[in-house]
Amino acid sequence: MVLQDALFNWLQMKIVSDARPDDGAAKETLDFFDIILTEDHHLSEIEVVVEEETKLYIKYTVDGESKKQLFDRERAEQLLTDINSNPKYN
Repeated sequence: MVLQDALFNWLQMKIVSDARPDDGAAKETLDFFDIILTEDHHLSEIEVVVEEETKLYIKYTVDGESKKQLFDRERAEQLLTDINSNPKYN
């Protein structure tokens, strides 16, 4: 999985997992993407940073260098919106 996709998937699951702390499947999926980022891409210190209302950044370290990746906030939060709008998951 390419880094950009892994970061976006991790971000979506981080948002869902934070909003739904009792959702075991969300936590397991977040852990899965965390493993991809740490083991396959050698990232560490991964965190979500909100610097603008419409954007989210993932800040991380790779090979001792601090980096950040920009994502559209609405797009990143869409999975949570979809889950919350489906009565099957509520």
